[in-house]
Amino acid sequence: MTVIGRSSCGVDVYSDCEGTWRQSGSGAVSANEFYSELPSFSDFSTVGDLADYRPVPDDWYVLAADIVRSSDAVAQGRYKEVNMVGAAVIAAVLNRIGSDRVPFVFGGDGAMLVVSEHDVEAASDALAGVVGLARQVMELELRAAAIPVAHLRDLGGDVRVRKYQLSPGNHLAMILGEGLAVADNILKDPEKARPFEISLPDAALPPLDGLSCRWEPLPSRNGHIVSLIVKPTGRIPMQDVLRGLADKLGYDPSRDDSRMRLADKTRLRFRFPPTGTRHEVRLGSPGKDFRGWAKALLEAMVFVISYHTGWRIGPFDPKRYFPELGLNTDHRKVGDSLQLVLDLTPEQFAGVEDYLKAGYAAGDLVFGLHVSTSALMTCFVEDIGKSRHIHFVDGADGGFSLAAAEFKKRQANMVPKAVGQA
Repeated sequence: MTVIGRSSCGVDVYSDCEGTWRQSGSGAVSANEFYSELPSFSDFSTVGDLADYRPVPDDWYVLAADIVRSSDAVAQGRYKEVNMVGAAVIAAVLNRIGSDRVPFVFGGDGAMLVVSEHDVEAASDALAGVVGLARQVMELELRAAAIPVAHLRDLGGDVRVRKYQLSPGNHLAMILGEGLAVADNILKDPEKARPFEISLPDAALPPLDGLSCRWEPLPSRNGHIVSLIVKPTGRIPMQDVLRGLADKLGYDPSRDDSRMRLADKTRLRFRFPPTGTRHEVRLGSPGKDFRGWAKALLEAMVFVISYHTGWRIGPFDPKRYFPELGLNTDHRKVGDSLQLVLDLTPEQFAGVEDYLKAGYAAGDLVFGLHVSTSALMTCFVEDIGKSRHIHFVDGADGGFSLAAAEFKKRQANMVPKAVGQA
């Protein structure tokens, strides 16, 4: 048995060859429960504290999913559909094996999830269903793979996780170590991906309960909705990047929640019937359009009544829901890079862009960004009565998908160096 990590409170974390995780002075913790038992943090400004990231067990898997030629769909004005499929990847797996057990990162045109050996078969089955549904219903090709964490480590990547609490019962995984980047490279290389490919010709329909897209696009107040991906190269820590951004923004994006939240009630817009209902019904109720539409419209009608009257109807309490919604969004996260959705004035945008270009020229960081006039929000409501819901936010018209493409071009053009240690 060897020490493989150390917690923020100085407690050694051990792993043994039987897949059991232990904390010194405590009982055994099953490797399957690694994420559910992981302590959470709630101060995002500490996201760059590398010592607090825990390595996931070797026998876990990264489930990687990505839409092929998503830029073509973006050019056709279909980015909302792309976002829905990316969120469906997460919803299907979480519905199948439980949200408490699975670290995940939403990427706009796909997602990355990390699952235990115990859960990988069920999670892969659910993901295979999304692959089939995306192709048959949305006419989008979703590629997917289940890649062992041990294999990623053999290739020089790692998967280390912290659990950020958005609100009680709702968490986002912060993931570092280059393992997700290595998994993405494998996924996009057909030869490398073949041994890990997830594709079942007769896969069952995936469980997409709770997946919806009923909010209208969130408008920019300041002129620029910026989807930003930025990664230190190892020459400077992530805290320095956050300080550099804060200097140009006039506020700290890791601390000033009131400036960062896009999904506040004054910005939220709802119409009846919701514009996104068609996508929701196509994915969630294929072949049952009438029932799917009836359910979606009934829920939307109940929401409208509750929204305008303030009444609680069934499990939905608008007075509780809207403050929670503002908290439970993924507008800032770490998935091998810092990813932010910002609403910037022209002056703020110019300052941020100048800072990023200077940092890139100096070899301190790599970045990619995309600018639009609004943001999209796709929702996964696990249990509204128990306040279990999370909302995926991305810039419209390409968002993180196009920002990632720009990021990879800049990364490829850098003088070779150890890129990725945040």
